[in-house]
Amino acid sequence: QVQLVESGGGLVQAGGSLRLSCVASGRIFSRVAMGWFRKAPGKDRECVATINRDGGTTAYGDSAKGRFTISRGNGLNTVYLQMNSVKPEDTAVYYCAARSSIHIATSDSAYDYWGRGTQVTVSS
Repeated sequence: QVQLVESGGGLVQAGGSLRLSCVASGRIFSRVAMGWFRKAPGKDRECVATINRDGGTTAYGDSAKGRFTISRGNGLNTVYLQMNSVKPEDTAVYYCAARSSIHIATSDSAYDYWGRGTQVTVSS
């Protein structure tokens, strides 16, 4: 059974920081690329950041560049999203995702497994 469990969401003031975590379980997670996506009300789901199998390659959505950092834990089954200088427009449900490939991808259709999401709310 493949599972992704996100944590770390909550309420934060604009300009503050938040760190999201995603713990993966299952037989393949040391060999796959992972990503963070978000879905705000009335908007399409968008890629926030993605990271390859060994953490050496990353990519970010335009809204995250320069403010957010994706990283993997030493055991490779944990992925983090460090969110700095958050803005009210960052308010969304954030989802962790994994794909059956070692390479990164920014399209949500490329991902095979999804967590249930964690709410991030940024107050102005």
